[in-house]
Amino acid sequence: MSVLTPGRPHGRAPGRLAVPRRPPSPRKVVTAVLVTAVLAALHTAAWIGTDMDLGMLAEGWDGMARFVSEALPPDLTWSPVVRDGLDACLVTLWIGLLGTTLSLPFTIVLAALGSRTTGCNAAVYQAARSTMSFLRAVPDVVFALIFVTAVGLGPFAGVLALVCHNTGVMGKLWSEAMEETDDGPAQALRIAGARRSQVVLHAVLPACLPQLVGLVLYRLDVNVRTSLVLGLVGAGGIGFLINQAIQLFRFDQMLTYILMVLVLVVAVDMLSSFVRKRLAA
Repeated sequence: MSVLTPGRPHGRAPGRLAVPRRPPSPRKVVTAVLVTAVLAALHTAAWIGTDMDLGMLAEGWDGMARFVSEALPPDLTWSPVVRDGLDACLVTLWIGLLGTTLSLPFTIVLAALGSRTTGCNAAVYQAARSTMSFLRAVPDVVFALIFVTAVGLGPFAGVLALVCHNTGVMGKLWSEAMEETDDGPAQALRIAGARRSQVVLHAVLPACLPQLVGLVLYRLDVNVRTSLVLGLVGAGGIGFLINQAIQLFRFDQMLTYILMVLVLVVAVDMLSSFVRKRLAA
């Protein structure tokens, strides 16, 4: 014989009360339907606009298989394939490193001018933001082509291209990080009569330094991979050798260089992760 406890529903576990579910409001239903319809229309337009055809992919399977068969096994001849590939990988790493570090002074200036935390006037703020938007909007490959015509083929053009593009990207990221910091120390320095540069160096940058270092390491990882693409347009590095191997139909050499790039990217990624963990500890 069961005993009913006052105040507790019979047969229900203690602490679990039935909460009636409210049906979604008509407004939410209409909004969900409209969003779904818009997304479906956009994807349909994108599918048609990009000439997506899975049948063509199936028909071209034989060509892809022939391409892979010609690339296997990779050419592991030490001279000149592997040796030149290692030298080019080192150049690619140097391009990514210099493209990241040499952009930092310009990044600091643009980020300080384009951040509301530093108290710049509206005209300077908009000018800095517009400059960062322009540098981000122009692809790094376009910068590389421009600098190749100015300084010729080679890694120097790749470094200059990365400096320009990375300044725009890092400037935006750093300015947003500065705006998220506590404004108290900066206000205290302003009241004490500190100049804007002193406020940035002694209050704003120290407050967000770990985040800024993390962004620099992330961009280093990205720039090393980007320098590979820049090599395809004559900016040196392993990308130049990959492009050369493709033009000569030496797909076995191309595969060797791609495997070297894979090792380089994984090594840079592991190093960046290790440094970020050490900074967070």
